[in-house]
Amino acid sequence: MTTSNPKRYGLYFAPPADHPLWLAGCTWLGRDAQAGKPLSPPARPEVSTPWRYGFHATLKAPLRLQPGLTENDFLQAVQAWASQQTAFLMPALEVAELGDFLALRPVEIIPAEHPLRRLADACVLELDPWRAALTEVQQQRYLQHHLTTRQRGHVERLGYAHVLEDWRFHMTLSNGLGAPERAALKPLAQAHFAAALGAPLWCGELCVFTEEAADAPFFLTHRFALGDALSSQI
Repeated sequence: MTTSNPKRYGLYFAPPADHPLWLAGCTWLGRDAQAGKPLSPPARPEVSTPWRYGFHATLKAPLRLQPGLTENDFLQAVQAWASQQTAFLMPALEVAELGDFLALRPVEIIPAEHPLRRLADACVLELDPWRAALTEVQQQRYLQHHLTTRQRGHVERLGYAHVLEDWRFHMTLSNGLGAPERAALKPLAQAHFAAALGAPLWCGELCVFTEEAADAPFFLTHRFALGDALSSQI
């Protein structure tokens, strides 16, 4: 299946643009992903992959629109959906290892009833009608990874393995690294983010990051407020 719109849209959490955590994350990666900001090279070679995606946590993985659906209609639907959600205080975060990379992760386990988990689940399920189905090649590429039976079902039904029960909140800070490289980088990340992680952080926006073409950097193009607050376009 193909579509005339080559763009992909990621539905993400990102701190407010004036929050210390956003500033710390952009500095760590070496670029500010907000649209209109000039590109700069990655701050260090270990962050080249998260540099491309921008500082964020995934709620719904990047998707292409179904053929015949327009970007404007999609963004209006996302804005309307966001306006029906409720803002909440984010859990405390820390620098941690997740698989072979470093990320900001919740200090405590996030239960299914936590508003952050409920927001991610609802985003995945309720906005899925806009997502173009994976091509056979794309689906097989995903299924080549070491996935559980449940994760394979997620790929087939929702286009991504790490959703619902398999979703883990994380804000990626590095490429996949070997154990010695992670051990060397982790204290640097802990020192860099220490002050920012001490500031209270609210989830009050649903952010849309846009990839204009395959392998292009993602830019934060829209911040849609949760609840009744006004939303904004970057």
